[in-house]
Amino acid sequence: MLHPFPHEPRGETPLVEFRGVTCGYGGTTALVDVSVSIWEGEFVGLLGPSGAGKTTFLRAILGAVEIYRGQVLVEGRPHDRGRAPAGYVPQVETVDWNFPVTVEQVVLMGFAGRGWLPWASKEERERARAVMERLGIAHLAGRHIRALSGGQQQRAFLARALVSSPRLLLLDEPTAGVDIKTRDDILHLLHELNHDGTTIVLTTHEINAVAAHLPRVICINQRVVADGPPAQVFTPEVMSRTYGAPMTVVHHEGLVLVAERPHRYYEEHLARSRASEGDGDA
Repeated sequence: MLHPFPHEPRGETPLVEFRGVTCGYGGTTALVDVSVSIWEGEFVGLLGPSGAGKTTFLRAILGAVEIYRGQVLVEGRPHDRGRAPAGYVPQVETVDWNFPVTVEQVVLMGFAGRGWLPWASKEERERARAVMERLGIAHLAGRHIRALSGGQQQRAFLARALVSSPRLLLLDEPTAGVDIKTRDDILHLLHELNHDGTTIVLTTHEINAVAAHLPRVICINQRVVADGPPAQVFTPEVMSRTYGAPMTVVHHEGLVLVAERPHRYYEEHLARSRASEGDGDA
């Protein structure tokens, strides 16, 4: 297994450390024997198929899953539920859009322990306004959250996660269901936040569009399959073990591209077609 880091880690203690963690929900195991360290200032992508345990990994950092074996440490200490210095952006599809709140109210919910209250301090509103301006949604502050586009909704929930100035930002499929420009805008913004010092961990299904452009990728399928820079991690063997299907990996001009191998029935059909063409030429 690969474990290189894209840059020298900051500090002597990982910001987040999984030590032989097996965890899940209600007795059902989702992750098995995971040992991973995430250092302050890193930008890490969790890559794997549906049901691989990517969301569970994030929830384990938040203390929101059952730990059956091992430990999750935050800043070198076992942490209590909700005590991690983290902002969390859930999958957009899990949100109840019928809840009657404006964009500003959503952002104000991000203050730790505040919940949804009909009032806010002047300092909270000023901080919320500053974050919305940075994310380009200040003009939408009074709009109902369900009236926004998918990209705008994603920015609103990102603002909620950032308003309390967390050192660690956890995002679950932040580019799912958005167009190419919005996806690129979100990734550019995340890289800016990381450059400013925020540690970022995100999950994604998008191998070429997202994961291939991150400094570090952890491939997961209940267990950690590989961990390191995409250029080292993305091999046919690792991708096949991660996704359970044959994968082709192409290196071209510094880029790493991953593609699913054609199904064997397609290959057999192609072989028969070529054979038929050969018989016709004869």
